[in-house]
Amino acid sequence: MSPAGRRAAILVPLATAGCLAALAWVHRPEVAGRAGLAFWLVVVALWIAATAAVSALVGVRPRHPTARQAAALAVPILFGAFLFFLWEAIVVGAGVPAVLMPAPSAIAVRFAASLPTLGADFWQTFVKAVLSGYAIGCGSGFLVAILADRVPFLGRGLLPLGNFVSALPIIGIAPIMVMWFGFDWQSKAAVVAVMTFFPMLTNTVAGLASAGRQERDLMRSYAAGYGQTLAKLRLPAALPFIFNALKINSTLALIGAIVAEFFGTPIVGMGFRISIEAARLSLDMVWAEIALAAIAGSLFYGLIALGERGATFWHPSYRG
Repeated sequence: MSPAGRRAAILVPLATAGCLAALAWVHRPEVAGRAGLAFWLVVVALWIAATAAVSALVGVRPRHPTARQAAALAVPILFGAFLFFLWEAIVVGAGVPAVLMPAPSAIAVRFAASLPTLGADFWQTFVKAVLSGYAIGCGSGFLVAILADRVPFLGRGLLPLGNFVSALPIIGIAPIMVMWFGFDWQSKAAVVAVMTFFPMLTNTVAGLASAGRQERDLMRSYAAGYGQTLAKLRLPAALPFIFNALKINSTLALIGAIVAEFFGTPIVGMGFRISIEAARLSLDMVWAEIALAAIAGSLFYGLIALGERGATFWHPSYRG
């Protein structure tokens, strides 16, 4: 085992056990909200130990690919867990009011108790609005990019317009879409489609132009037509750009749908719930919705990244 591996094997369990003991300490009735200097010194020491543990884990380089991937995955997981420990210790130990900042444990309890409500909000916002708007925006942006590549004057006219529309704020687009398409999920899908259309358009056009001149000359020497060159050379070369747009749009779509729900929606949806519960000062429910959005967005992004790895395995960024 390498020196970094030995340090990680010692520091990670010690820091984890120390953080768990500190959490049990801070939740005792005589400590919660009235933590003294000794507790805060322990928290600082544990944070230093946790930082050293994560740093040691970063230096671990296992030979087996599976172990290497597990070590790489363990770093963000442990770092996030230690951040949650710090959040819990500060909020509970200092007695921060729940209306200002609820503890992660309170958010987790509220999340578990509100699964039916969160499920309905997820279905309304993510499944209906985000996925449908994402498919429409990305699909139409890709098709228009192919058309703009085929018709040069169309590309020259659309790209400046795309830069202009991309700069428009969501709060300017959302009320208009609500007036056009109503208060249900269709208006939110329209906002998502507008937000995802032009990133896909510009990235696809740039990707189609990335094929080298020598490769295109070679295709012409084989008497390949536009369709053959597009399918066998230019689209494969554009895949990294296309997946880059898909990943960017995966986060834009969720943000757009949630913000659009602030301007009118049925009594269901992530944005609706955040707005209503914030007005009621029910911050634990607001954070539960934020956690749901973060989980959904991360999984969506991860699925697209896995698809990118499978489709562009030949790219230099994956050959290492």
